[in-house]
Amino acid sequence: MAASGEDEFGSHSPQGDGHGREGSTGHVPVLLQEAIDFLTIRRGGTYIDATLGAGGHSLAIARRLGRQGHLIAFDKDPDALGLARRALETPPADLTEDWPRITLIHASFAEVAQRVAHGSADGLIADLGISSMQLADAGRGFSFQAEGPLDMRMDTRSERSADQVVNHMRESDLADVIYEFGEERRSRRIARAIVRARPIRSTKHLAQVVSASAPTMKSGRLHPATLTFQAIRIFVNHELDDVRAMIAGKTAGAPLVLKSGGRLVIISFHSLEDRIVKDAMRDGARDGTWRLLTKKPVTATEEEIERNPRARSAKLRAAEKV
Repeated sequence: MAASGEDEFGSHSPQGDGHGREGSTGHVPVLLQEAIDFLTIRRGGTYIDATLGAGGHSLAIARRLGRQGHLIAFDKDPDALGLARRALETPPADLTEDWPRITLIHASFAEVAQRVAHGSADGLIADLGISSMQLADAGRGFSFQAEGPLDMRMDTRSERSADQVVNHMRESDLADVIYEFGEERRSRRIARAIVRARPIRSTKHLAQVVSASAPTMKSGRLHPATLTFQAIRIFVNHELDDVRAMIAGKTAGAPLVLKSGGRLVIISFHSLEDRIVKDAMRDGARDGTWRLLTKKPVTATEEEIERNPRARSAKLRAAEKV
């Protein structure tokens, strides 16, 4: 029987084709083939998808596991879990008798060491950051391109929301958040403008305030609100703390749950995440925890970027548990 917050089932499958399509969402996971290759999935093994999303990586892994295999997938977004559950619940015709056991866990991957038996997994993959389906849902408040509430919570059970940050945080603390988690050099100017404009009630309103206080620079490609929205989202969801809890140090989740020879694959989308992953793998290689499989990050091909522009900023790093 699955523990609280977990949903376990046996014969389940995707609506998609296992090659990057995620049901009806239209979301395509980046660097999918490269990630699967580094995981070296073996039939009958146990694999963890630490960021289930709409299920693209999970579908590709499940197709390779066989009925003796076990896929464990985490997501702190209940909407993502619901979508993935629907995508995974009916085996494809060619795998009706060969579908693995699947466990879905409503929790952050920071809890992987508390939820998965130590030394039991053959591989773990994490596709960090926000998903395109979260951005596409204006009601979640992640996007500055649509009118939505100031929410930005990946886990809707969480107490802290973007509204609390934007409308109630002290100006100096808000500036620090924007600078630290957005690497926005104009953080103090933006924080001052936000405080003066309070109360701010929607994502559109926030984007307008930020854009007016810090317009796009001539050489810039980013919308002027991009880094501020990134910073608030990361802060609200404790994203960098969660990454550290999963990978940084011998007592982090990934090195504890992986077997010797187990593979770790991390895909990141901005420098803050990638720096944590790079440093943790490098330090782990020095202390005998990891054998590095990627000296430099793997990036998307021009062909993939043309198909999926989101892949442009993706960096994949991989390591093997010693």
